[in-house]
Amino acid sequence: MSNSHSNEISEFCLEGRFLDFVIKDGYKLKGLLIATSEGECYVKLAKHLRVAFDWRLPPGTWLQVIGEKKHDRKTGEVKLKAQQVMAARRELGTAEGGEKQTNRENFFVSSSTNAKAKPAKATILVCQKSDCMKRGANGICQALQGALRDRGLADQVTIKATGCMKNCKAGPNVVMPDKTRYSRIQATQVPALMEKHFTDSSVSQKKKNVTEVTMPIASTVTV
Repeated sequence: MSNSHSNEISEFCLEGRFLDFVIKDGYKLKGLLIATSEGECYVKLAKHLRVAFDWRLPPGTWLQVIGEKKHDRKTGEVKLKAQQVMAARRELGTAEGGEKQTNRENFFVSSSTNAKAKPAKATILVCQKSDCMKRGANGICQALQGALRDRGLADQVTIKATGCMKNCKAGPNVVMPDKTRYSRIQATQVPALMEKHFTDSSVSQKKKNVTEVTMPIASTVTV
């Protein structure tokens, strides 16, 4: 029997509390863990959601997830793939004191239309978990933002906070747009890091020989 006959595909819509992100290779967002009335489940994010999802989504947020459910009749396995993620209606009620909550949807992409409307930007990933924060990750973000402004790259490069990159003892951990990962970064090393990966004029004109440049940074791993 072919896969097309053994798999039953249908649409799903569920509500639940966000528990955590599911990460691959230490920094690649793959999906979400959601607590529903039927228990905990994993929902894979469609590519357009993974690219634009905001890592600041706080655990406990009520979400409504819409997408495709694939049921394997032979094994009984069920896989969920989200095409839309939005704030559940209960999240948009009135807060204590009568103040209406209206900013819940700003934490994540609610549809593929919104994701495609934004121009693509190069992305610098900075781990924001506790060990990296203790070692100065917040200062790294500030230094990167300042360096991007100084080089006129603020509209071409975005800095995204991520979950754990699985290298806590070597934090702070940073992944540049070409997927080169740096560990034990210090704010004072950011100018040299920018010089290695960006020219003064444009991200698109990045130096071709960056892999040959020696950086005064404790450790680098290309992923």
